[in-house]
Amino acid sequence: MAGQTILVTGGAGFIGTHTVVELLKEGFKVSIIDNLDNSVTEAVDRVKEVVGPQLSKNLEFNLGDLRNKDDLEKLFSRTRFDAVIHFAGLKAVGESVANPRRYFDNNLVGTINLYEVMAKYNCKKMVFSSSATVYGQPEKIPCVEDFNLMAMNPYGRTKLFLEEIARDIHKAEPEWSIILLRYFNPVGAHESGKLGEDPKGIPNNLMPYIQQVAVGRLPELNVYGHDYPTKDGSAVRDYIHVMDLADGHVAALRKIFATKDIGCIAYNLGTGCGTSVLAMVTAFEKASGKKIPIKLCPRRPGDATAVYASTEKAERELGWKAKYGVEEMCRDQWKWASNNPWGYQSKPEK
Repeated sequence: MAGQTILVTGGAGFIGTHTVVELLKEGFKVSIIDNLDNSVTEAVDRVKEVVGPQLSKNLEFNLGDLRNKDDLEKLFSRTRFDAVIHFAGLKAVGESVANPRRYFDNNLVGTINLYEVMAKYNCKKMVFSSSATVYGQPEKIPCVEDFNLMAMNPYGRTKLFLEEIARDIHKAEPEWSIILLRYFNPVGAHESGKLGEDPKGIPNNLMPYIQQVAVGRLPELNVYGHDYPTKDGSAVRDYIHVMDLADGHVAALRKIFATKDIGCIAYNLGTGCGTSVLAMVTAFEKASGKKIPIKLCPRRPGDATAVYASTEKAERELGWKAKYGVEEMCRDQWKWASNNPWGYQSKPEK
């Protein structure tokens, strides 16, 4: 395994950076391509800090956009990749409802270009970032991989279309090996406090939003929906520590390299436990010692009541299981937030 070269698209982003750290520690050579739409090069510098100078030699960063085929051509013509981990994509549900074309352009066109160039250079192994949004509002929970798929918003549909595209490509060209990883809700940060989630603008996800309230960047947390049929009225999600998610990608790569004719196969990456939004707020208050003022808002269109994963398939076939609970997620998130209140940037000038 060691010494194989992996292309990581979107590798400067939240899940990308944490996964790159694990790949380097496992002995892989890593090439990142990222257009810095929702990330910064400082994040890549921090990855190098975390892994140290020796392993940093196995990492290179390329500024590029998957929608521009020439950027990919340049990369593949000079490096032989053994596999691709494909993170690059926009991921905000609300934004996708308001601006679907941006999502189709970025998520679909970029991925189709990637397949074209991979095929041309005979690199036919991919681990793809899918999402629990492909389950829509599931009829029952936990979500099992063979459920009927039905996305409820344009972002979710781009993930669903891309899963279908992957299945079609494999059907036509069986030599492809594609693992679709359906993430639930990634949170937390690297235990060093040097890497974490740093969205540009107002965060779309719960934990970065809570974190920005805790450090004083935002006045209060908007909780969307407090009349769901759940224990405390707030929506229930399966939160997973980003380092568990990173390990899941390494496990998927191992599976692809070790298994002939793996086909195109989906795995859930979650903890298998649901936690409500308000319970998560309480856990973060405990970890940080900060009071988080909240404002109860109406439900958002396209949000499901409760979604959590069945993780048996990943445990059985990838030998992977989430290790961290909500306490560790909040502890590591707070360490990152308190060390980096303005994310990777220094405090902006007034």
